[in-house]
Amino acid sequence: MVALDYIKLDQFLKQQGIVATGGQAKQIIQAGEVRVNGAVETRRGRKLIKGDRVEIEGHDLVV
Repeated sequence: MVALDYIKLDQFLKQQGIVATGGQAKQIIQAGEVRVNGAVETRRGRKLIKGDRVEIEGHDLVV
């Protein structure tokens, strides 16, 4: 079995420059301001894989 490469949601938001810190990421994720593949996501540790769509504050990002 081959392991899939992934990035956690909070790390992805930091990498994309949407937030500066993990604390900021935690706040906006837990507030329900982030959607992953069209559904509200409140888990900052959500594993994202290539092709996942993240929507936040008018940004539509693809992993």
